Amino acid sequence: MQRVGAIVAVTVGHAEPTKHNKEDNHLRTTLEQLLTQQDWIVLDGATGTMLFEMGLQHGDSPEMWNLEHADRITRLHQLYVDAGSHVILTNTFGGNRLRLGLHNLSERAIEINQKAAQIARAVADQSERGVVVAGSMGPTGSILVPYGEMEFKTAVEVFAEQAQGLIQGGVDVIWIETMSDLEEVRAAVEGVRQVNPIFPIVVTMTFDTRGRTMMGVTPEQAIQTLTPMNLTAIGGNCGNGIDEIVGVMQKMSATGTTVPLIAKSNAGIPKLIKGVAVYDASPADMATYATTVKALGVKIIGGCCGTTPQHIAAMVATLQ
Repeated sequence: MQRVGAIVAVTVGHAEPTKHNKEDNHLRTTLEQLLTQQDWIVLDGATGTMLFEMGLQHGDSPEMWNLEHADRITRLHQLYVDAGSHVILTNTFGGNRLRLGLHNLSERAIEINQKAAQIARAVADQSERGVVVAGSMGPTGSILVPYGEMEFKTAVEVFAEQAQGLIQGGVDVIWIETMSDLEEVRAAVEGVRQVNPIFPIVVTMTFDTRGRTMMGVTPEQAIQTLTPMNLTAIGGNCGNGIDEIVGVMQKMSATGTTVPLIAKSNAGIPKLIKGVAVYDASPADMATYATTVKALGVKIIGGCCGTTPQHIAAMVATLQ
């Protein structure tokens, strides 16, 4: 097993824009192709929300389910594909070795990410239409110096290790999400490019602190800083519900950016009911949100926490 500090360069699947699947002989679809061919692209919805419904317990590692309950992760992806998602995200949001370390799983980071990618890949390859597999990479959970103790070099190594597993497993794009620190984004992008310099990357940040990220980044600053990184798309996800994401998209769109924008709102704002977080946006609410952000020029639209396949199906139906 490869360890941090010993990342092997991987050049899987993106020397050419498409790649034949040996089992069913159809062309693999890339995010770049979807952006060229379609006016809008719908992502999937929540992973954690759905896994809790499937039996995940608080305190357990969602990522370990890739190894222990692959059938349920397969079902999760299939539900979103059936609802109309064009892009499905791997069950690897907390799949870096630092987050996995909370569950004593650090040494299995590459294995877990590779398996997660393989599960999603199999679902996408069985679809009759093009479905893109995105390798989800969330924050490390640590804060970079000078505000925290994590060195930039360490962050790069951690993200590179995760990217290695995801790319080896067959993802089409790396999806860096729910970020608050631009320096951590830099580390994540650099980590991916250590593994494969030309692999497609998208980044979304969370603007949940009075219109800024937790580290004080505004939507305009995000566009200004991230655009030179040659990303496939940029946007916002999670946060405090639909109105917040709409406001973020308004600000990003107003910059005049030509980089495709991503909106991935939570399904409203959660309320704790009998110890369970229940999100208050209905499928109809999320459908209205989808048309609102599309009108702002957003090309890639999805849902984050609380978003179910029913929400996604309503979004797709309205956009159509």
